[in-house]
Amino acid sequence: MKLKVLGCSGGIGKDLRTTSFLLDHDILIDAGTGVGDLTLEKLRRIDHIFITHAHLDHIASIPFLVDTVGWLRNRPITLHATAETQAVLKEHLFNWKIWPDFSVIPSAEKPFMVYRTIALGETVDLGGRRITPLPANHVVPTVGFHIDSGVHSLVFSGDTTTNDALWEAVNRIENLRYLIVETAFCEREKELAVLAKHYCPSLLAEDLRKLRQPAEIYITHLKPNEIELTMKEVMTSAAEYRPRMLSNGQSFDLEE
Repeated sequence: MKLKVLGCSGGIGKDLRTTSFLLDHDILIDAGTGVGDLTLEKLRRIDHIFITHAHLDHIASIPFLVDTVGWLRNRPITLHATAETQAVLKEHLFNWKIWPDFSVIPSAEKPFMVYRTIALGETVDLGGRRITPLPANHVVPTVGFHIDSGVHSLVFSGDTTTNDALWEAVNRIENLRYLIVETAFCEREKELAVLAKHYCPSLLAEDLRKLRQPAEIYITHLKPNEIELTMKEVMTSAAEYRPRMLSNGQSFDLEE
């Protein structure tokens, strides 16, 4: 059971890709622009997409993925999202104006894509790969994810800011090994971070002090023009946690 980083940037440009992770060969956790680097064969093998929220940097590749491989598959791709996120996607994306509604293409009986509703704390088990939505605090309904192999666990915060409920949930994970947490803004943009409900280094450091479980901590969602500055501030504010920057192509083995 391995998680590979396809994209972890807060923007695009040259080698930067927005948020997406590939779990084994068949599950996406978010579907930002990093999905587009996969080969056609790898795209065809994706059966499930778990979405944290409906912001474009986390869903941008879904329309192209379904349109590209729907014709090459004999079963639909399952889109796992909260009821609130599904409603946004149906109204604003798969609405025949921005993009066709692939939940009824080529027919309602045999669509290219189906929705499955997820909810906080309710685990989806896919062949022993347990994925559980966690609380997030963002400007739109959002979740993080707890991914558990039974040996080790990885937590992805999703887009969030100060969030007691997340840390309470994380502290109950006895086999926690990895924590991927966002920090979208540098310290000089703290007011914007608060308004947009993202972490900046000082807000992240305050919340990391709520963590009671040992974990390797990786920082994601850095803005392209502030990567070095923000990471320097994170490493100063939260030095005791030894945070590292997440990188495209990085892999996490949850069974070793």
